Amino acid sequence: MQDLMASDKEPTVIKKYANRRLYHTGTSSYVTLEDLAGLVRGGEDFVVYDAKSGDDITRSVLAQIIFDEESKDGQNLLPIAFLRQLIRFYGDSMQALVPRYLEFSMDNLTRDQNQFREQMAKAFAGGPFAGGALDAIQAQSRANMQMFTEAFRLFNPFAAAAANAKAETTPAAKGDELGELKRELGEMRERLDKLSRSK
Repeated sequence: MQDLMASDKEPTVIKKYANRRLYHTGTSSYVTLEDLAGLVRGGEDFVVYDAKSGDDITRSVLAQIIFDEESKDGQNLLPIAFLRQLIRFYGDSMQALVPRYLEFSMDNLTRDQNQFREQMAKAFAGGPFAGGALDAIQAQSRANMQMFTEAFRLFNPFAAAAANAKAETTPAAKGDELGELKRELGEMRERLDKLSRSK
């Protein structure tokens, strides 16, 4: 909802000067990276321009905010394996698909975050495994795996055709949906590893 509201108006312009100071043109004041992180959390859209050249440097400033957040104790969101895989995609034939896949995945996570929070609150209300907490976690894991699998299939029709052909020849047991999703994810990883090694 906040993203929709933010997109209805022009983004705030932030200028970065040679002394590395950031100037918020909307409030006519200097701001810090922490202030910009607060704007992002509040759903306010902004662009950052180099004050001298006029170049759009929004991406590098947002990346710096993520780097700073990841450097804080207990703030890690990006697993090491994910970061390594992301680095491997640079220059790879799959590089063009990665931004769209990540956007699709994050849009789905954002859309479903309130439902997930409610499920977790109910699950852990009476203790770590009260009220079917394990069932809720497994159900959410299955939903996430299915979402990521579907996202990958949307952006890679060849993998979808191969997965469908394999599913027709070796149908999985109904009660083992999570195992099937894990197997499909493993196959995707193997294909991606083969593609990255062949370059």
